[in-house]
Amino acid sequence: MKSCSFVRGLGLLAILGWFSACQSQQKTESHAYTNALIHTNSPYLLQHAHNPVDWYPWGKEALELAESTDKLLIVSVGYAACHWCHVMEHESFEDTAVAKLMNEHFVSIKVDREERPDVDQIYMNAAYLISGRGGWPLNAIALPDGRPLFAGTYFPKDKWVEVLEHFVNLKQTQPDQLSQFAEQLTAGIKQADVLPPVASSSTWEPEQLDGIAGGIVSRMDPQLGGLNKAPKFPMPSIHEFLLQYHAQTGDQQSLNLVTTSLDEMAAGGIYDQLGGGFARYSTDAEWKVPHFEKMLYDNGQLVSLYAHAYQLTKKPLYKRIVEETLAFVNREWTDETGGFYASYDADSEGEEGKFYTWTEKEIMKTLGMQAKAFKDFYEIQPKGNWEETNILYYRQNLAEVAKKFDMEPEEFSLQLDQNRKVLFEKREKRVKPGLDDKILAGWNGLMLKGYVDAYRVFRNPAYLETALKNAAFIEENMRTSDGGLLRNYKDGKAVIPAFADDYGAVTQAYIALYQATFDEKWLMEADELMQYAITHFSDDASPFFFLTSDTDDPLITRPREIPDNVIPSSNSLLATSLFDLGTYLEKEEYLDRAAQMAQAVAASSRENGAYYAQWAQLMLKLTYSPFEVAILGDNWAEFAAEWDQAFAPNVLLMGGASEGKLPLLERKLVPGTTTIYVCQQKVCKLPVQDVAAAREQMK
Repeated sequence: MKSCSFVRGLGLLAILGWFSACQSQQKTESHAYTNALIHTNSPYLLQHAHNPVDWYPWGKEALELAESTDKLLIVSVGYAACHWCHVMEHESFEDTAVAKLMNEHFVSIKVDREERPDVDQIYMNAAYLISGRGGWPLNAIALPDGRPLFAGTYFPKDKWVEVLEHFVNLKQTQPDQLSQFAEQLTAGIKQADVLPPVASSSTWEPEQLDGIAGGIVSRMDPQLGGLNKAPKFPMPSIHEFLLQYHAQTGDQQSLNLVTTSLDEMAAGGIYDQLGGGFARYSTDAEWKVPHFEKMLYDNGQLVSLYAHAYQLTKKPLYKRIVEETLAFVNREWTDETGGFYASYDADSEGEEGKFYTWTEKEIMKTLGMQAKAFKDFYEIQPKGNWEETNILYYRQNLAEVAKKFDMEPEEFSLQLDQNRKVLFEKREKRVKPGLDDKILAGWNGLMLKGYVDAYRVFRNPAYLETALKNAAFIEENMRTSDGGLLRNYKDGKAVIPAFADDYGAVTQAYIALYQATFDEKWLMEADELMQYAITHFSDDASPFFFLTSDTDDPLITRPREIPDNVIPSSNSLLATSLFDLGTYLEKEEYLDRAAQMAQAVAASSRENGAYYAQWAQLMLKLTYSPFEVAILGDNWAEFAAEWDQAFAPNVLLMGGASEGKLPLLERKLVPGTTTIYVCQQKVCKLPVQDVAAAREQMK
């Protein structure tokens, strides 16, 4: 699992010896130094614009300079919310002696991984090939043409200087060995995402899904939820698959693991108990101590997951988590134009978690007589429950704590609500963590889908209004004249061409928006994006998509994303969209390609299902043919709202007041009544006039 954490003990001297044998503080107030990053608008790059290091952004200027001066490259990758990126900046990149060494012997490039996931993936693959470990900050040494020689994560200053001096010496004494090693490492990177050939069979049997689900379940923590290890990441696609698997098969263990995970995350420090929203991960196995950065992509997916879990269980906690998280997004991360911002830093005032944590004295002074019960419930300690301060989390039963303080559970719950409100208002006066206010197309797609899913479950019109405004923002500001997408938007500009993950997430969001509104515009826009992706991202040697377009400036290789991680891979998102669009629009070539892609990863998903969970959701559709449910007539909205009260992941919903242009709706409108058709693989049962009767037809 990649994380923004440093890796000590990588055996640096051993690695460097083996290689030889084989071959923040942010802007300083005085601005004594200014480098080429000052001309960018990435918040992460701008954090380094006044380092004494002569940083360049990734691009032709830096690469041509390295070629013309015959200097090695330093490629340093991170992101604005990354705590250890700030630490390394302060220790090394703000140090004038270290900067002098870097400037004299290297051309140094800073990369915002959120803007350039393609560059990040290449050097991350290098890090995994060299050491088996990865994370951010990611620091690589490369030849002037970009071929990597070495890559690692966080280095303390003395180790970083040691790395630099080692490669300066090798460049002077063994340049031929450098070239030879770079060639070998680059060959390994090019093979990193190549899958073995598969048999032509495309038959899908339930036993295949049972094996994938069983493999995932065996790696889960039955007591605390999530994968059975630390650090612990939410991994929404795993839990979404288990929910869908339960809905299709009735497997109770899968549902229990999901509800345990969601309950424990909601109770833990990974969830912001005062302001809503989730941190990126927990440093421990109990969800207690977060790495305090908050990311848009996590929260978008988790909103969808908690909404779907509420659909299935009707648990009030899940509704509260959705409401609080979307309130946070609306309050903190929503631009007036409708776009969603990228992240909050882990740090404020130079300290990790300072914005979110409390001393016992602060709690007592703020809450007065009610502090004692609050402290008991949230496990507030005089000396702190984390590094001499306190993170808010709970593990005790609310009713039992209420009884201890002679209160009814309802009374105590209301008191806690009021306590949290008081503490939140006090916290609002603190210095907030650094905001990365760039707007990324793919991440906006994930949050847009979160809003749509929440609307379908809870029917809050504000959720749909926000979703439509965000979709309009993407259309107006992040689309290109030839039907494509741009990745980033900031300061009124979108300049970086989108990557395959952007196309995957936005098409998914648009399909969801159609299901909520029955406005065929969103299916047509999704199809236009899909056609662009097919034209410009396809791999002629396989059914997969490259991460980069054929119109982008070439890198040493065109990477592909295939396994899923905290964010589903671009290929699994696109494959799922191919299946859904192929069904709605009756495009057999889409359905065939989706099946081919799933077949190509079938063996890998059986071996390591936790990292193929979005793929497994597609495999559920290929194994158990979804129902196509059409609701046609003037009362379609009321019927659709009733339909959405139950969790039905194996349904593709469609309809409206008229037949529209979808082939599946042709000649199905009955004037004067609202009718529901339940179909499967284009074969429809007799029309009915109420939702309950339609559900019976699916049994």
